[in-house]
Amino acid sequence: MNVFINGEPRDIPDKSSLQTLIESLGLTGKRLAVEVNEDIVPRSQHSEFRLSENDRVEIVHAIGGG
Repeated sequence: MNVFINGEPRDIPDKSSLQTLIESLGLTGKRLAVEVNEDIVPRSQHSEFRLSENDRVEIVHAIGGG
């Protein structure tokens, strides 16, 4: 199935969870904010949130500093 990650098309397995996508991108354990179709998905829901065809995923890395 096709989804868009930060505007770029990507083919992923059908019914992938958001957590599976994050793992496949090598972002496990990173501080992230994730939005799907303009709705923020809390980290606690990443493993149960299923992606659908043509979903638009935005992933932003949190950067610390002062």
